[in-house]
Amino acid sequence: MLEISSEASEAIRGILDSDGVPDGAAFRISAQPSPESNSESGLAIAITEEEPPDDQVVEAEDVKVRVEPVAAAMLNDKQLNATVAGGEVQFSLSDQGG
Repeated sequence: MLEISSEASEAIRGILDSDGVPDGAAFRISAQPSPESNSESGLAIAITEEEPPDDQVVEAEDVKVRVEPVAAAMLNDKQLNATVAGGEVQFSLSDQGG
């Protein structure tokens, strides 16, 4: 299952607490289709009010992240990290325990 670092939890919490983000909105990670083929090639993040029933919910430090099923399989052994510089958040993935 995807792990969420403390830095990523803090960044997500900041995003969800921002002006213009509706109460109850969620941070969601989904698989991004490849434009050249029918396979999944990357990941996309979004703020959504939808709660697809098949999403996996990962909780860390009072933050819930919804993960679409195909993305959940891709992220099973990964950790979500974040760095903030100049008001910009950059998310990255690393292997768990690494």
